[in-house]
Formats: sequence, structure tokens, C-alpha cells
Amino acid sequence: MSSPMGQPRLRLPAQVRAGDVIEIRTLITHVMETGQRRTPEGQEIPRDIIRRFEARFEGELVFAMDLAPAIAANPYIAFPFRVERAGRFEMTWTNDAGETRRANAELKLG
Repeated sequence: MSSPMGQPRLRLPAQVRAGDVIEIRTLITHVMETGQRRTPEGQEIPRDIIRRFEARFEGELVFAMDLAPAIAANPYIAFPFRVERAGRFEMTWTNDAGETRRANAELKLG
């Protein structure tokens, strides 16, 4: 049985100009169970991790990563992005059970 993924959060800088390289920051609540632990009764706790993260800008994939069991609970992901224009980000987290969470944000030029 999969652990519930929390509501993802993402943060974009408030002041952005075309040509800037910014840092996109994301955080999602998830236990990230490795599958290598056992209960006090000796039963194996099944693996339950967020296995894939994708970031799209205006529908184009701009960053993706596959996560491994060694990633800590509540994964924080940050990545650089070169701003060329205003637009919409969509971030997607997918866990071992195939469940997804999405977060969207508008990048505005100031």
C-alpha cells in the first residue's frame, strides 16, 4: 500500500527578467520508504518512493530526474532555469504506485 503524497509546493522568484538564470525550488511530503526496513514483527516494509519528477515549461520538458530509495523523506528538489519569456510551469511527481501530484505556477517578467 502506498503512502499518500502531500500537497507539493514550488517557489519561483518574484522579480525575473528575460536572460536571468533563476532557481526553481520544490518540496513534497512523502515518507520515501526504501523497502529495506522491517516492522518490529519482522515483516518487510514495501518500497514506496517518489520515483520520477518532471518539470515542464509551456508544455516542454525542461528538467527531469529519477529518484532512488536513498533520497530522504519529503524530497526537496531545486534546479536552474534560464528565463526567456513569461509562461506556465507544471511540475509532476510520480510514486511507485503510479500516483501523481501536480503543481503549477506562472512565471511573470517584471
